[in-house]
Amino acid sequence: MSRRRVLAWGTVYALSGLAVLGFLAFVVGVVLEFFSTRTRPITPDLSPAIQIALLGLGVTALTMTLGFILVGILLARQTRLQAPGYGDAYHFFEQMQFNQAIQVLERAVREGRETPDVLMLLSSAYAFAGQLAKAQATADRAVQLFPTDASAYVTLANGYRLQASYAEAADALERAVALAPDQPLIWAELGFLHVMAGEQAAAIEAFERAAAAPLPSMYAVRVFYHLAEHYQQQGSSEQTAHAHAQLLRHQAGLESWRPVQAALSGTAYGQFLRYEIMRIEQALEQHEV
Repeated sequence: MSRRRVLAWGTVYALSGLAVLGFLAFVVGVVLEFFSTRTRPITPDLSPAIQIALLGLGVTALTMTLGFILVGILLARQTRLQAPGYGDAYHFFEQMQFNQAIQVLERAVREGRETPDVLMLLSSAYAFAGQLAKAQATADRAVQLFPTDASAYVTLANGYRLQASYAEAADALERAVALAPDQPLIWAELGFLHVMAGEQAAAIEAFERAAAAPLPSMYAVRVFYHLAEHYQQQGSSEQTAHAHAQLLRHQAGLESWRPVQAALSGTAYGQFLRYEIMRIEQALEQHEV
């Protein structure tokens, strides 16, 4: 993260802190006024307590307004840096309109707005549209342009995985976790790949690294399913119960994989994902109360 972004987000947090302090001052002033009016007559003049309350309320309103403005500027700047129309492309993705997403992202690339995120989305759009050669070429370009960015290697790994080149995909993800060892989603992707390759021990190690940090439900539901199955086979009742609880907690995340599976139904990964979704559904039916 650049120094400018650190300063900007630090300012947002500072404004948030001031807003909280202002609100506390407002509450304290109101409480003091409430108790003071019980022992003195009410006058038209503003008491010190009311002045404190109004000042606190004003500080809260001002800092919250400035904070919202600053956050809006930061988000707008981030969108511009990613690429014009990046948000539109992502919206097309959610609607499974991959050809439209490709058009938007290709225009961004032609305009020189190539970023790891843009190339990752474009590579995925090609893959979901059945254009695997273009998906692989885009992934290779991401690594060439951004050799120190972990997401570029995740893009490369996804391309290899769709071609059932699991050794190459694992190598790309190993590079990604070396560059970003604190990213749980990369560890989760590495675990999924090891499962496909039949490397159970390596998969569990990756899943445990992923589960050590908060995961979005989309990933957590698959990670904790595999951990629950492993712990149950090992006879570890406490770990099994925890994994089952997390599986139930994040079961809504399974819905996010259905359109992915449908889009990749003609690939080995799509078939693997189909059977995994079925097994997770069965596990949820057994353990849901």
